[in-house]
Amino acid sequence: MSSIHARALSSATLILGSLVYTGCSGPLPWPESPLYEPRVNDPNWDIPANRSEAIETMAGHYAHYDVAAYQGETPNGPLLTFIVSYGFTDLVIEDGQLVEYDRFCHAEQKANQSFVSTFPDEATQAILPRSAIVEVRNEQGTWTIHRPATPTLIGIDGNPDEPLSMNPNDPLINDADNDGRPGVTVFVKLFGLIEGEIYLARREIFQYEMSLHSDGSLRGTVIDDSEQLVVGASLDILNTPNNPDQFDDPGLNPISLIPISNDIDACEELMENRDVLFPAEPEF
Repeated sequence: MSSIHARALSSATLILGSLVYTGCSGPLPWPESPLYEPRVNDPNWDIPANRSEAIETMAGHYAHYDVAAYQGETPNGPLLTFIVSYGFTDLVIEDGQLVEYDRFCHAEQKANQSFVSTFPDEATQAILPRSAIVEVRNEQGTWTIHRPATPTLIGIDGNPDEPLSMNPNDPLINDADNDGRPGVTVFVKLFGLIEGEIYLARREIFQYEMSLHSDGSLRGTVIDDSEQLVVGASLDILNTPNNPDQFDDPGLNPISLIPISNDIDACEELMENRDVLFPAEPEF
């Protein structure tokens, strides 16, 4: 939700772990941090000589894959949740600057405890992040970009540059995913039997740090400081304020932008090519 909607799923998972742990199996192992592969110094690849060349090299249409990790504590033990996000990123040259446009398609949730939360594609695709001018820098011979945070509201109207309302009855709350419920809906399942819904309003605040690799990809890490308001739930036990923290380990929060043809622009086609474009999803 990108990580852009990561806390929505992670919060639902943490609520489940906090409230319905009796009878659950114990938490699965806490995974080790994946290792980053440094940029391969391909002798046949010419590193851009200056910032203008770097911008020209980076400009393009990309398949977007990122993983955001969130931590919490439940009566059943430490909780770690991975949110895997898929979508498209376009880097466009405008007035000599490199501008990033993000669009999201799908998300998967992985947790080290035995319950499930789902963020529908309709809600994922309703997130419309603002464009951002990225900073292009040369750091010790490697070209890097920094995408600054551009706060974006979902499930509530208002000024995205101001803190999120903490009033579940705020009149500015909307139905962003058009399902007849306030905010955006996260679906949860307990023990594979009991199903429920959590309704959220969010202020998405994410940024990326990435470096240019010799295969044309951009790879790095996601930083998420999003804010979240639980505005209601289908079950009283799920109507609990929560906003889990991102796990502070860059290796658990990777992002990859893979250059692709401009002809690939539909979410369905992106997901059909998931195994060709992206690494395997993390597993516990």
